Amino acid sequence: MVAHDLIETIKQDYQNFPDNQTYSIYAENVYFKDPVNEFSGCDRYQKMINFMATWFQDIQLDLHNISESGDTIETQWTLSWTVSVLPWAPRLSIPGYSHLHINPEGLIDRHIDYWNCSRLAVVKQLFQQNSPKR
Repeated sequence: MVAHDLIETIKQDYQNFPDNQTYSIYAENVYFKDPVNEFSGCDRYQKMINFMATWFQDIQLDLHNISESGDTIETQWTLSWTVSVLPWAPRLSIPGYSHLHINPEGLIDRHIDYWNCSRLAVVKQLFQQNSPKR
């Protein structure tokens, strides 16, 4: 059974993403994998988040669902951001889900992200011009 406080912290981190993340909920040697990254270490995880905060604009991480089963938390989400370095400033969006494994100390020791789209589908979004806001 996962602690209620951990789930509430994860919800808050999604809402604040990429700012004010609670890195203390991760094991020092946390294993992270998504369709473009694979590494171990909380310091590397922090660097990845900082990279996103530096190079992406208007980042939003919408949490659609969070559930737990034994020592695993699953989140369903959509990550979106604006690529402001391109003149047409496309808005990219990745729907996906994460499996977070909780170790006996109550820390996340494995964080694996899955995308509900291909990497090519994400790249294609770079070439779509956003509709003007009305």
